[in-house]
Amino acid sequence: MPAAPDCHWMSDLCDALMLLDGEGTVHRWSDGAEFMFGYTGAEAVDASMDELVVIQDRRDEQRRFIADTLLRGHDTFETLRRRKDGTLIYVDITGKVVNPSTTPTEQRLLFSEKDVTSLKVERDSKTLEARFRELLESTPDGIVIVNPTGHILIANSQAERLFAYGPGEMRATVVERLLPERFRAAHKGHRAHYFAQPRTRSMGAGLELYGLRKDGTEFPVEISLSPIRTEETPLVMSAIRDVSERKLFEQALREKNIELEKANLAKDRFLASMSHELRTPLNAVIGFTGTLLMKLPGDLNDEQTHQLEIVRSNAMHLLSLINDLLHLAKIEAGKIELNREPTDCCTLLNEVAASLEPQALAKGLALIIDVPPGRVVVDTDRRALNQILLNLANNAIKFTAAGHVRLELLAHESGARRGIQFAVEDTGPGMSEDEQAALFGAFVQGQAAKHKGVEGTGLGLHLSRKLAELLGGQLNCHSIPDQGSRFVLSLWEASP
Repeated sequence: MPAAPDCHWMSDLCDALMLLDGEGTVHRWSDGAEFMFGYTGAEAVDASMDELVVIQDRRDEQRRFIADTLLRGHDTFETLRRRKDGTLIYVDITGKVVNPSTTPTEQRLLFSEKDVTSLKVERDSKTLEARFRELLESTPDGIVIVNPTGHILIANSQAERLFAYGPGEMRATVVERLLPERFRAAHKGHRAHYFAQPRTRSMGAGLELYGLRKDGTEFPVEISLSPIRTEETPLVMSAIRDVSERKLFEQALREKNIELEKANLAKDRFLASMSHELRTPLNAVIGFTGTLLMKLPGDLNDEQTHQLEIVRSNAMHLLSLINDLLHLAKIEAGKIELNREPTDCCTLLNEVAASLEPQALAKGLALIIDVPPGRVVVDTDRRALNQILLNLANNAIKFTAAGHVRLELLAHESGARRGIQFAVEDTGPGMSEDEQAALFGAFVQGQAAKHKGVEGTGLGLHLSRKLAELLGGQLNCHSIPDQGSRFVLSLWEASP
């Protein structure tokens, strides 16, 4: 901004003086105009007022004023102007035709523009104080109401405490003063854009902002914006909230989550890398127990045989638990590599049934296989699919005391793709809705808890659902107490 002018051209007052033609083109530009708007005479002469200082949505207003001044010989009005640096000011304009006897194309208008921003801020502040002070004091957030020039017209006591200002100190302050320096230039643009298209913006939406207290300290804030339309001036009401405590809590939570994630990854890597070390001693226990039970080292009495069978049974159970844990750890650590290949589902389901048929016969259960004729092929990882079906079928046989276990393969159309469903149905004890809701969690033993002597790791169904998700499928259960359960694995056939 240039230094204050030595006012002399056509006026003894330090106002912005400019000589225009009827189209609004500048022919003379005073030192006062240069001081007020920031444009030099060389920049302003022969330029349009619309291009220099008129706000875009007020150009029609400017043209009407020029037309009225030409018609009447003189006129006045108050409006907003834009400086070269983009800031806005309120001006009081007096227009006068200086050569009325000439032809319209040669007529010239003298504009005298006075900066009345401070006067308007003071006037509007008093009006708002009278209308809204009690209402604003009742709100829990800091509230400031700002005009298009960026001046604060009113601030409630909560805002004054928030920014550490005394009573009334924030009035007439430019709102950017409440922001750290790095945000101010951008905020002016945001403010101008907002007044051009005012709209309600809820708390927490938009940019991450910081407030600046009078003593220079910063703090994180959230703001909401609400346009207010008065008789003369568009305003915006901003509610400001200090979120320092919440940010600290969120940061602590993020750090704790990072620690937990690191610990979980470390656990998964440890388990995934401990496969051999964990299985080897158990396999030795199982192997030597089997050797003793085979009486290869010598005869055993009945009590010794019974105790060794308990050792072997518990060792087998522990090995099953370790296998499930290791497999699950590999999935969580992202170390499971799928080998997708066309898999004949009918053949696979018959193989699962054949491997479990001795268990079913031993319990007097009917093992029913229901597959469609022909081949049903799905592009999937055969080993993972086999493990899921073995888990489901083995559970069904284990927890069913009488009746049957049915293994079904169903195919259905869905647009251009064919869906594949494996269903395992039993006539076991069934489950309540509460049990079903928690069934696929780790270490949950829904039906097993009802049957003494029936061992389960509580990981089979959890692992099966994880594998189903890896295959791009879904595993769900429908069960009725005392009537049985039906588990359904849904996959997609290979595209033709």
